[in-house]
Amino acid sequence: MSKPVLLTGAGGRVGQAILRGIGTEYDWRLLDREPLAAERVPDDVADSDRYVADVTDFDSVREAMDGVGAVIHLAGDPRTDAPWDSVLRNNIDGTRTVLEAAVDAGVDRVAFASSNHAVGHYETDDRTPGMYRSDDDYRLDGTEFPRPSNLYGVSKATGEVLGRYYHDEFGIAVVCVRIGNLTQDHPPREYERGQAMWLSHRDCAHLFDRCLHAEFDFEIVYGISDNDRKYYSLERAREVLGYDPQDNSAEYTFQGEPRDGGDG
Repeated sequence: MSKPVLLTGAGGRVGQAILRGIGTEYDWRLLDREPLAAERVPDDVADSDRYVADVTDFDSVREAMDGVGAVIHLAGDPRTDAPWDSVLRNNIDGTRTVLEAAVDAGVDRVAFASSNHAVGHYETDDRTPGMYRSDDDYRLDGTEFPRPSNLYGVSKATGEVLGRYYHDEFGIAVVCVRIGNLTQDHPPREYERGQAMWLSHRDCAHLFDRCLHAEFDFEIVYGISDNDRKYYSLERAREVLGYDPQDNSAEYTFQGEPRDGGDG
């Protein structure tokens, strides 16, 4: 991509995974509500391309959006127990602000960080823990209705609906990535569920890289590694985006140590 990419929420876990993985491959505009420490910013990102702003501030977001070719929108309140007033402002209104600024700036591609919590209530008592196991063929594939498991999940499901609206109304290409459980060095140490939704930093960066290159209209895909245990389908991400995950939680023991031959 010849134009810069705007990354909102650049200082968060997902933003840092993206920058560590593909930080040298794009010209970045980085937006975060707090100033980013030097070690969290790629060396070649100029001070003029770093924006300290609230994601609900249209004028600031629009300024950061000027001349970019795509947006990766991560900013928001990441707490699963966040209260309604926070998710309403930071996640719902913030996402609408980003999409509105993209329309105004003529940006035609937005990748939105949704969440597994948008569908958390599919994990019902009569389905778990079997759905976390490698011999269970139950899969969510992105065509199902949202079933949020908390108000954070409600805000992410609403972000997906906003993306659908801005695609249909204004023609912006929008991909919503329902991110699983992102950790860097090894899958979560909890049993089964954490193994099933693990997303490595390497695969996270690759997935969002594909969001910047692939041709799509509106998509909802799942962001997990290629785990033997899984209840999210990767087929749509593979087919539409060309996602090719390299990591698998089965390469690790439950203590987080690689199995023989595993490279993590």
